[in-house]
Amino acid sequence: MRATSARLLRLLSLLQTRRDWPGGELADRLQVSARTVRRDVDRLRELGYPIQATMGTGGGYQLGAGAALPPLLLDDDEAVAVAVGLRTAAQGGVSGIEETSVRALAKLLQVLPSRLRRRVDALGTFTVPVASDGPTVDSDVLALVAGTCRDSERLRFDYERHDGSASRRTVEPHRLVSRGRRWYLVAWDNDRDDWRTFRVDRMRPLTPTGPRVPPRDPPEQGVAAYLEERMNVHMWPTRARVRLFVPVEEAERATAGFGQIEPWDEHSCVLVIAGGSMLHMACYLGMLDMDMEVWEPAELREHMARLSTRFARAAAPE
Repeated sequence: MRATSARLLRLLSLLQTRRDWPGGELADRLQVSARTVRRDVDRLRELGYPIQATMGTGGGYQLGAGAALPPLLLDDDEAVAVAVGLRTAAQGGVSGIEETSVRALAKLLQVLPSRLRRRVDALGTFTVPVASDGPTVDSDVLALVAGTCRDSERLRFDYERHDGSASRRTVEPHRLVSRGRRWYLVAWDNDRDDWRTFRVDRMRPLTPTGPRVPPRDPPEQGVAAYLEERMNVHMWPTRARVRLFVPVEEAERATAGFGQIEPWDEHSCVLVIAGGSMLHMACYLGMLDMDMEVWEPAELREHMARLSTRFARAAAPE
């Protein structure tokens, strides 16, 4: 009986790792006959697992989605990862799932073996969460937007811009991107005939969604790189170009993705940077430990000159 139970768990684990399994291949993996595989599949069906079978020479088995959720088979690292994810979700930036995450975590902890429960409990006991007043995303909105990405449906929504002004947009959603506590939608804007990014917490979707449209090719540089480029340069009102007298590799390490680096020559490069104000950009550039030359705009040079005078006074002896 113990061998049969272990074999059932092994069979279920195999079915969860691939969409389709030929019957002969399952029999080889389990080192049993095809008839035994059929009997074990019937036992799993009795336990509530919706396993579909196709007959014939190319037939096999597939674990389908059912109305009830049977127990999942997780190895040690997977179980800990799920527990950590649920604990994080209970404190994270998606509203509406906090209580659900706590309930799911409590159920998971009840069935974890003691060695794993100790690891998860240690994380909760010796971790101090810091409250954040950052934006939260409604879980229903997030699910709706994800569904339009999946189904290639157009989405209309009211949007609050960075300056507080409102607009109505019609887009073809492509991908959701999670960056820290914030969620962004990368989509094709039909009115602007170009790719755009939108913060999901500022979106108020209008239903019904649709119609369906053919999926577009993603931005050339990839979704993540496109979002970083938009956030670092194109989404800010103030922009500057600064020549840094260090090689490209050193500049990329120092700026850590803030702005865009353009090669110039073997010993220097150009930093294209954007921000909310000239003063903020001047302060940021002052923290870079390298020689530089501000090409444009002139207002940035004036801000840096004033800061230089102020720092000189602060460093002067009495």
